[in-house]
Amino acid sequence: MSEQIKEYLKETLSIVVLAFILAMVLRTFVVEGRVIPTGSMLPTIQLQDRVMVNKFVYTFSDPERGDIVVFDPPVALNATEDYIKRVVGLPGETVEMRDHKVYINGKALNEPYLLEKVNYNWGPVRIPDGCILVLGDNRNQSYDTHSWKDSEGKQIWLSEDRIKGKAFIIYWPLSDITFFNQEVAFE
Repeated sequence: MSEQIKEYLKETLSIVVLAFILAMVLRTFVVEGRVIPTGSMLPTIQLQDRVMVNKFVYTFSDPERGDIVVFDPPVALNATEDYIKRVVGLPGETVEMRDHKVYINGKALNEPYLLEKVNYNWGPVRIPDGCILVLGDNRNQSYDTHSWKDSEGKQIWLSEDRIKGKAFIIYWPLSDITFFNQEVAFE
C-alpha cells in the first residue's frame, strides 16, 4: 500500500472518530432527538413526531410557564419512559382548574394550544418549592401532575431536578417543522 493511501486512510479514520466523539458529546450534554410515543401533547405535537430537546438550557435558567419539557417521571409513578408535557404552574403558585380553565393565583390562563377545554375540576393547590405543574395539551386524555397520587392518595409533584430538557422544535416529518412558541398569557 502506498504512503499516500495510508495517509488518506489515517486522515479519514481520525475524522470519523472525531465526528463520533463529537456526536456523542452533543447528544449526551447539548441536544437530543426524541420520538413522541403518545397523544398527550395533541394538537401541538402529533404521535410519532420527532422533536429536538435542549438538554443544557436549565443549567442557566429555570423552567418558564409554557415551556415544553421532557422529564424523568417521579419515582412513585413507576414509569419506564420519559414524559413530555407543558409547564403550566411554577413553584409557590396556587393552581386551580374549574369552569373549563386553569387559574394561576386566581387569574385564568389563555391557552389557545389546547385540543379541547378542561373537563374536570382540581384544586386550589399550592405548588411546593422546587416543583412545577406540568400538563399535556390534550388535557382530558393526558396523565398529568393533577392525576399523580401515591399509594396513600397524596399528591405527587414533578421536582425541577427531574427535567431532562426543553423541546424547542419538531424536526420530523419535514412537512411539519415547527419551532415551539412557549409564550403563555393570562386572559
